[in-house]
Amino acid sequence: MAVTTQPMTAEQFERLALQPENAERRLEFVGGEIVEVVSNNYSSMVAARILIKLGTFLENAHLEGYVTGADGGYCVGDERYIPDVAFVSKSRQPAPSRDAYNAIAPDLAVEVLSPSDQPDVLRLKLANYLAAGTVVWVVNPDNNTVEVYTPGQRAYRLGPADTLTGSDLLPGFALPVKDVFPE
Repeated sequence: MAVTTQPMTAEQFERLALQPENAERRLEFVGGEIVEVVSNNYSSMVAARILIKLGTFLENAHLEGYVTGADGGYCVGDERYIPDVAFVSKSRQPAPSRDAYNAIAPDLAVEVLSPSDQPDVLRLKLANYLAAGTVVWVVNPDNNTVEVYTPGQRAYRLGPADTLTGSDLLPGFALPVKDVFPE
Protein backbone atom coordinates (compact mmCIF):
# COMPACT_ATOMS: atom_id res chain seq x y z
CA MET A 1 0.00 0.00 0.00
CA ALA A 2 1.43 3.39 -0.98
CA VAL A 3 1.79 5.82 1.90
CA THR A 4 2.86 9.01 0.12
CA THR A 5 1.66 10.63 -3.05
CA GLN A 6 4.41 13.24 -3.46
CA PRO A 7 7.73 12.05 -4.89
CA MET A 8 10.75 12.29 -2.61
CA THR A 9 14.43 11.47 -2.77
CA ALA A 10 16.01 8.33 -1.36
CA GLU A 11 17.76 10.46 1.27
CA GLN A 12 14.45 12.01 2.37
CA PHE A 13 12.93 8.54 2.51
CA GLU A 14 15.71 7.16 4.69
CA ARG A 15 15.44 10.07 7.12
CA LEU A 16 11.70 9.44 7.42
CA ALA A 17 11.98 5.63 7.58
CA LEU A 18 14.57 5.79 10.36
CA GLN A 19 12.48 8.03 12.61
CA PRO A 20 11.65 6.36 15.95
CA GLU A 21 7.91 6.41 15.20
CA ASN A 22 8.59 4.24 12.14
CA ALA A 23 10.80 1.69 13.92
CA GLU A 24 8.15 -1.03 13.81
CA ARG A 25 7.13 -0.40 10.19
CA ARG A 26 8.62 -2.12 7.16
CA LEU A 27 8.98 0.66 4.61
CA GLU A 28 10.22 0.48 1.04
CA PHE A 29 10.95 3.30 -1.39
CA VAL A 30 9.58 2.35 -4.81
CA GLY A 31 9.10 4.69 -7.75
CA GLY A 32 9.61 7.78 -5.60
CA GLU A 33 6.95 6.77 -3.09
CA ILE A 34 6.89 5.09 0.29
CA VAL A 35 5.32 1.65 0.29
CA GLU A 36 4.57 -0.09 3.56
CA VAL A 37 5.24 -3.82 3.30
CA VAL A 38 2.49 -5.85 4.92
CA SER A 39 2.58 -9.63 4.86
CA ASN A 40 0.52 -12.38 6.43
CA ASN A 41 1.38 -15.46 8.46
CA TYR A 42 1.25 -17.88 5.54
CA SER A 43 3.49 -15.80 3.25
CA SER A 44 5.87 -15.28 6.17
CA MET A 45 5.95 -19.04 6.79
CA VAL A 46 6.78 -19.69 3.12
CA ALA A 47 9.60 -17.11 3.27
CA ALA A 48 10.93 -18.68 6.48
CA ARG A 49 11.07 -22.11 4.83
CA ILE A 50 13.17 -20.69 1.97
CA LEU A 51 15.40 -18.78 4.40
CA ILE A 52 16.06 -21.92 6.44
CA LYS A 53 16.78 -24.07 3.37
CA LEU A 54 19.05 -21.41 1.85
CA GLY A 55 20.93 -20.77 5.10
CA THR A 56 21.42 -24.47 5.75
CA PHE A 57 22.64 -25.02 2.19
CA LEU A 58 25.18 -22.19 2.41
CA GLU A 59 26.51 -23.49 5.71
CA ASN A 60 26.76 -27.12 4.53
CA ALA A 61 28.27 -26.16 1.15
CA HIS A 62 30.73 -23.79 2.83
CA LEU A 63 29.66 -20.97 0.52
CA GLU A 64 30.40 -17.62 2.04
CA GLY A 65 27.86 -14.87 2.15
CA TYR A 66 25.04 -13.36 4.12
CA VAL A 67 21.38 -14.31 4.17
CA THR A 68 18.80 -11.85 5.46
CA GLY A 69 15.14 -12.20 6.26
CA ALA A 70 12.21 -9.84 6.00
CA ASP A 71 13.90 -7.10 8.04
CA GLY A 72 16.97 -6.76 5.82
CA GLY A 73 16.75 -3.72 3.56
CA TYR A 74 18.78 -3.06 0.41
CA CYS A 75 19.59 -0.14 -1.86
CA VAL A 76 18.63 -1.14 -5.38
CA GLY A 77 19.60 1.77 -7.58
CA ASP A 78 17.96 4.81 -6.00
CA GLU A 79 15.25 2.70 -4.38
CA ARG A 80 15.06 0.86 -1.06
CA TYR A 81 13.61 -2.66 -0.90
CA ILE A 82 13.03 -5.21 1.83
CA PRO A 83 12.91 -8.65 0.19
CA ASP A 84 11.48 -11.52 2.21
CA VAL A 85 14.81 -13.36 1.84
CA ALA A 86 18.05 -12.17 0.29
CA PHE A 87 21.62 -13.32 -0.21
CA VAL A 88 24.82 -11.35 -0.77
CA SER A 89 28.05 -13.21 -1.48
CA LYS A 90 31.06 -12.49 0.68
CA SER A 91 33.07 -11.83 -2.48
CA ARG A 92 30.85 -8.80 -3.15
CA GLN A 93 30.57 -7.76 0.48
CA PRO A 94 33.44 -8.89 2.73
CA ALA A 95 31.69 -7.90 5.98
CA PRO A 96 27.98 -7.87 6.81
CA SER A 97 26.20 -4.53 6.55
CA ARG A 98 24.86 -2.96 9.71
CA ASP A 99 22.88 -0.32 7.83
CA ALA A 100 19.08 -0.29 7.70
CA TYR A 101 19.38 -0.45 3.90
CA ASN A 102 22.50 -2.27 2.72
CA ALA A 103 24.32 -0.16 0.11
CA ILE A 104 24.89 -3.28 -2.01
CA ALA A 105 21.97 -4.79 -3.95
CA PRO A 106 21.57 -8.49 -3.14
CA ASP A 107 22.79 -11.24 -5.45
CA LEU A 108 19.46 -12.99 -4.83
CA ALA A 109 16.16 -11.50 -3.71
CA VAL A 110 13.15 -13.62 -2.82
CA GLU A 111 9.79 -11.88 -2.94
CA VAL A 112 6.93 -13.92 -1.49
CA LEU A 113 3.60 -12.52 -2.66
CA SER A 114 0.98 -11.56 -0.11
CA PRO A 115 -2.50 -10.06 -0.54
CA SER A 116 -1.21 -6.48 -0.13
CA ASP A 117 1.27 -6.72 -3.03
CA GLN A 118 0.48 -4.48 -5.98
CA PRO A 119 1.36 -5.83 -9.45
CA ASP A 120 2.67 -2.47 -10.72
CA VAL A 121 4.97 -2.13 -7.69
CA LEU A 122 6.25 -5.68 -8.20
CA ARG A 123 6.96 -5.04 -11.90
CA LEU A 124 8.95 -1.91 -11.06
CA LYS A 125 10.91 -3.75 -8.36
CA LEU A 126 11.67 -6.61 -10.76
CA ALA A 127 13.00 -4.23 -13.40
CA ASN A 128 15.22 -2.47 -10.87
CA TYR A 129 16.48 -5.69 -9.30
CA LEU A 130 17.42 -7.04 -12.73
CA ALA A 131 19.13 -3.76 -13.70
CA ALA A 132 21.20 -4.07 -10.49
CA GLY A 133 22.24 -7.63 -11.44
CA THR A 134 20.02 -9.35 -8.86
CA VAL A 135 18.44 -12.76 -9.46
CA VAL A 136 14.84 -12.71 -8.23
CA TRP A 137 12.57 -15.54 -7.13
CA VAL A 138 8.92 -14.48 -7.00
CA VAL A 139 7.05 -17.00 -4.89
CA ASN A 140 3.26 -17.20 -5.27
CA PRO A 141 1.60 -19.04 -2.37
CA ASP A 142 -1.81 -18.82 -4.06
CA ASN A 143 -0.83 -21.14 -6.90
CA ASN A 144 2.29 -22.81 -5.43
CA THR A 145 4.65 -21.48 -8.10
CA VAL A 146 8.04 -19.80 -8.20
CA GLU A 147 9.02 -17.47 -11.04
CA VAL A 148 12.75 -17.12 -11.63
CA TYR A 149 14.15 -13.88 -13.07
CA THR A 150 17.83 -13.74 -13.98
CA PRO A 151 19.46 -10.67 -15.57
CA GLY A 152 19.86 -11.14 -19.32
CA GLN A 153 17.82 -14.35 -19.41
CA ARG A 154 14.25 -15.31 -20.09
CA ALA A 155 12.10 -15.68 -16.96
CA TYR A 156 10.49 -19.03 -16.22
CA ARG A 157 7.90 -20.47 -13.86
CA LEU A 158 8.25 -23.59 -11.73
CA GLY A 159 5.37 -25.61 -10.33
CA PRO A 160 5.08 -28.10 -7.47
CA ALA A 161 6.57 -30.93 -9.57
CA ASP A 162 9.70 -28.87 -10.39
CA THR A 163 12.92 -28.15 -8.51
CA LEU A 164 14.25 -24.67 -7.82
CA THR A 165 18.01 -24.53 -8.31
CA GLY A 166 20.66 -21.97 -7.50
CA SER A 167 22.11 -22.08 -11.03
CA ASP A 168 25.53 -20.41 -11.24
CA LEU A 169 24.83 -18.17 -8.25
CA LEU A 170 24.39 -21.01 -5.74
CA PRO A 171 25.86 -24.12 -7.39
CA GLY A 172 24.42 -27.30 -5.94
CA PHE A 173 21.37 -25.67 -4.35
CA ALA A 174 18.20 -27.61 -5.14
CA LEU A 175 14.82 -27.24 -3.49
CA PRO A 176 11.71 -29.07 -4.67
CA VAL A 177 9.06 -26.40 -5.16
CA LYS A 178 6.52 -28.55 -3.31
CA ASP A 179 8.76 -28.22 -0.20
CA VAL A 180 8.49 -24.42 -0.29
CA PHE A 181 4.81 -24.60 0.62
CA PRO A 182 3.73 -26.05 3.97
CA GLU A 183 0.48 -27.58 2.69
